[in-house]
Amino acid sequence: MDAWQTGLVADSLDRRIISALQVDGRASWHRIAAALDEPERTVARRGTRLLDSGLVRIGAMAVRGRSTVVGVRCAPGQARVAATALARRPDCIFAHVLTGTFDCVAELQCPRDRLAGLVMDELPGLPGVVESLAFPVLRHVRTIREWHAGLLNPEEIAALAEGTPVAPDPAEGDVLPPVDVTGELSRQDRLLLLTLAEDGRCTYEELARVAGVSEATARRRLGALRREGRVRIRAVIEPALLGLPVEAVLRVRAVPARVEAVRTALCESAHVRYVSFITGERQLLVLTAFPDEPALHDFVTLSSWLTDVASVEVSMVLNSLKRGGMLAPWLRG
Repeated sequence: MDAWQTGLVADSLDRRIISALQVDGRASWHRIAAALDEPERTVARRGTRLLDSGLVRIGAMAVRGRSTVVGVRCAPGQARVAATALARRPDCIFAHVLTGTFDCVAELQCPRDRLAGLVMDELPGLPGVVESLAFPVLRHVRTIREWHAGLLNPEEIAALAEGTPVAPDPAEGDVLPPVDVTGELSRQDRLLLLTLAEDGRCTYEELARVAGVSEATARRRLGALRREGRVRIRAVIEPALLGLPVEAVLRVRAVPARVEAVRTALCESAHVRYVSFITGERQLLVLTAFPDEPALHDFVTLSSWLTDVASVEVSMVLNSLKRGGMLAPWLRG
């Protein structure tokens, strides 16, 4: 991220407002100000500036199926091409170009009855791909909605989560449908989601007008979709905005009987942005962010949870093409 962009985040209050939007991207400035115990006018002015600048983007992401993590090895010079092809898929949640074993990693939503086609036909057909491996997600533990970089205390998080259709719960992670999502959304619901994908903070009045329903119906339908786990509201940011420019993807192989203990310890760290249980030799996929490389080194060499771990593969993020279901700004349009 350019220095002038990170410079638009003035101080800790800006970062706390960003964290508040991560808890609930649709929270009013009044509710955010009350939770943070700051003047509403100040919070509204700063929050609006962050949103208008594009540094913080709020969008809705429809759930299209169970998640599968994909690791791709590419022909020389083709990593960006392959990662872009993955990122542009509507079922892609995130896509990062990496150092290390995989040239890029992505999370895709794919109903399990379509997984064979994804693995055998779609992934090998991506431009520039030499080899692809798929790791179905068995359980999400933490996603970007539960990560606040340690800038908010539990009371502030609870105040922001109060009244939201889906409250953050570090023990459970994101609400996932108990089975693959196969039912078609109504036309009104699709219009709601298309509008929210562009602006997750648009008013219920605006949603009602676009969907051709009453404001009360728009409010009720969005609440139901969030409770059912069929849509997630996301605040998408670059971790560098929070003073954490060094990102790394960890694949952790834990002693089987201690996997839960490792998961618990990882979720206690403010540097851990995402954790999921995946299939394969390494049971945990972990996305992290740090202020510098020495902090990353200490995390993967000195942390107490390492006593229960057989191996950790560390790959640094070179470029992020999609986060939270939203393309990087330079890929939009």
